[in-house]
Amino acid sequence: MSERSIEVVAGVITDARGRILLSRRTPTQDLPGLWEFPGGKREPGEAADHALARELDEELGIRAVIGAPLIAVPQAYPHKRIRLDVRHVARWTGTPRGREGQALAWVAPERLGRYSMPPADLPVVAALRQPSAYLVTPEPGDDDAEWLAGLDRAIARDVRRVQIRLHGMPPSRQARLLGEAATLCVRRQVDVLFNGAPALARAAGVGVHLSSSALRGMRERPVPPSVRLAASCHSLEELRMAEALGCDFVVLGHVHATPSHPGVPGIGWPAFEALREHTALPIYAIGGLAPADLDEARRHGAQGIAAIRGLWGAADA
Repeated sequence: MSERSIEVVAGVITDARGRILLSRRTPTQDLPGLWEFPGGKREPGEAADHALARELDEELGIRAVIGAPLIAVPQAYPHKRIRLDVRHVARWTGTPRGREGQALAWVAPERLGRYSMPPADLPVVAALRQPSAYLVTPEPGDDDAEWLAGLDRAIARDVRRVQIRLHGMPPSRQARLLGEAATLCVRRQVDVLFNGAPALARAAGVGVHLSSSALRGMRERPVPPSVRLAASCHSLEELRMAEALGCDFVVLGHVHATPSHPGVPGIGWPAFEALREHTALPIYAIGGLAPADLDEARRHGAQGIAAIRGLWGAADA
């Protein structure tokens, strides 16, 4: 495989009804028949926004004003490596049509997952549809009421996905506290997963988050496809295990050194990106990160950031 990465740009084009435009790859292209976000190759020395505007004119016949970046996805294929730089299209004029013979489809955001796409485009759908932050709760300590209040404060700061950790406590307390936390999250329309026994998660009606050690010991998916499943990963081997189990997303790191792992250096963004390109799973970057790091994380292909202190709040950590 070539070490050079092909630079590709793509746009998220939205109509007045909130639908998103997809383009179908033609029979003469790689991965024929799959649907993708419209765009094309970036020429050497060409700015990304200029390249995308040019490609949308050539492929669709529209004049586009390019907006903010969404995500850049590094992806390794058997015969090439690409970097898919995806931007929002702020506005556009003209009527999109397939000038190169490609089919087009306007798709409601909630239906994007029904379209077969190349691996590089799948994380784009996740970036559009799933939460950009994943709170990992600290352990409760001795004060359950204060811990629940801290969870409530975090949710009030617009956290929309939570991993509940309740290690080292009697099963009865664990079950009760998980139930109370799940009720709080569901009432606020927050996606909640439990880092613990799948049976307890099922009883509470929440998803399951597997630690890396639990992932390595798992031989089959512990919950049905309708229940969210995630895992913590630290290597390509573990990413492959998460894929084999059918995980919906993973957490990967640690990107930077953290107080919770003293003396353990972070892998850094280059190593994170090198792992990212081998999977199409949505990935939350973890390790010394906070909401202010979201743009940086997205530039390296992360769905978003996962954190304890950075999302629970400095005053509560």
